Amino acid sequence: MRLIRLLLAILFLAVGLAVGGLNPQPVVLDLGFAAWRSTLGVSVLVALLAGVVVGGLVLSASVVLPLRQRLRKALAAADARTER
Repeated sequence: MRLIRLLLAILFLAVGLAVGGLNPQPVVLDLGFAAWRSTLGVSVLVALLAGVVVGGLVLSASVVLPLRQRLRKALAAADARTER
Protein backbone atom coordinates (compact mmCIF):
# COMPACT_ATOMS: atom_id res chain seq x y z
CA MET A 1 0.00 0.00 0.00
CA ARG A 2 2.86 2.38 0.74
CA LEU A 3 4.31 1.70 -2.70
CA ILE A 4 1.02 2.65 -4.36
CA ARG A 5 0.87 5.90 -2.36
CA LEU A 6 4.45 6.70 -3.28
CA LEU A 7 3.81 6.02 -6.96
CA LEU A 8 0.66 8.17 -6.91
CA ALA A 9 2.53 10.99 -5.19
CA ILE A 10 5.29 10.84 -7.81
CA LEU A 11 2.69 10.75 -10.60
CA PHE A 12 0.86 13.81 -9.31
CA LEU A 13 4.14 15.63 -8.74
CA ALA A 14 5.10 14.93 -12.36
CA VAL A 15 1.71 16.14 -13.60
CA GLY A 16 2.05 19.30 -11.51
CA LEU A 17 5.52 19.96 -12.89
CA ALA A 18 4.24 19.40 -16.44
CA VAL A 19 1.34 21.82 -15.92
CA GLY A 20 3.69 24.40 -14.43
CA GLY A 21 6.26 23.94 -17.16
CA LEU A 22 3.84 23.98 -20.08
CA ASN A 23 2.12 27.21 -18.96
CA PRO A 24 4.90 29.81 -18.51
CA GLN A 25 2.75 32.81 -19.48
CA PRO A 26 2.88 35.59 -16.88
CA VAL A 27 -0.40 36.51 -15.20
CA VAL A 28 -1.35 39.12 -12.64
CA LEU A 29 -4.10 38.40 -10.13
CA ASP A 30 -5.48 41.71 -8.89
CA LEU A 31 -7.05 41.33 -5.45
CA GLY A 32 -7.99 44.99 -5.11
CA PHE A 33 -5.59 45.69 -2.27
CA ALA A 34 -2.67 43.76 -3.73
CA ALA A 35 -1.52 42.28 -7.01
CA TRP A 36 -0.03 38.81 -7.26
CA ARG A 37 2.32 38.16 -10.17
CA SER A 38 2.97 34.58 -11.17
CA THR A 39 2.93 32.21 -14.10
CA LEU A 40 -0.26 30.64 -15.38
CA GLY A 41 0.83 27.12 -14.39
CA VAL A 42 1.56 28.09 -10.80
CA SER A 43 -1.72 30.03 -10.58
CA VAL A 44 -3.71 27.03 -11.82
CA LEU A 45 -1.97 24.67 -9.36
CA VAL A 46 -2.48 27.07 -6.43
CA ALA A 47 -6.17 27.48 -7.33
CA LEU A 48 -6.55 23.69 -7.53
CA LEU A 49 -4.83 23.19 -4.18
CA ALA A 50 -6.96 25.90 -2.57
CA GLY A 51 -10.09 24.22 -3.89
CA VAL A 52 -9.04 20.86 -2.50
CA VAL A 53 -8.24 22.34 0.92
CA VAL A 54 -11.50 24.33 1.12
CA GLY A 55 -13.49 21.31 -0.07
CA GLY A 56 -11.85 19.12 2.56
CA LEU A 57 -12.61 21.64 5.30
CA VAL A 58 -16.24 21.93 4.21
CA LEU A 59 -16.58 18.15 4.07
CA SER A 60 -15.00 17.80 7.48
CA ALA A 61 -17.25 20.44 9.01
CA SER A 62 -20.45 19.17 7.43
CA VAL A 63 -19.99 15.38 7.60
CA VAL A 64 -17.10 14.23 9.78
CA LEU A 65 -17.67 16.42 12.84
CA PRO A 66 -21.40 15.58 13.18
CA LEU A 67 -20.62 11.87 12.78
CA ARG A 68 -17.97 12.07 15.49
CA GLN A 69 -20.46 13.82 17.77
CA ARG A 70 -23.08 11.11 17.14
CA LEU A 71 -20.49 8.40 17.80
CA ARG A 72 -19.44 10.07 21.05
CA LYS A 73 -23.08 10.22 22.20
CA ALA A 74 -23.69 6.60 21.20
CA LEU A 75 -20.59 5.43 23.08
CA ALA A 76 -21.67 7.40 26.17
CA ALA A 77 -25.14 5.84 26.00
CA ALA A 78 -23.66 2.36 25.61
CA ASP A 79 -21.38 2.93 28.61
CA ALA A 80 -24.35 4.13 30.66
CA ARG A 81 -26.30 0.98 29.77
CA THR A 82 -23.44 -1.35 30.70
CA GLU A 83 -22.91 0.36 34.08
CA ARG A 84 -26.48 -0.41 35.20
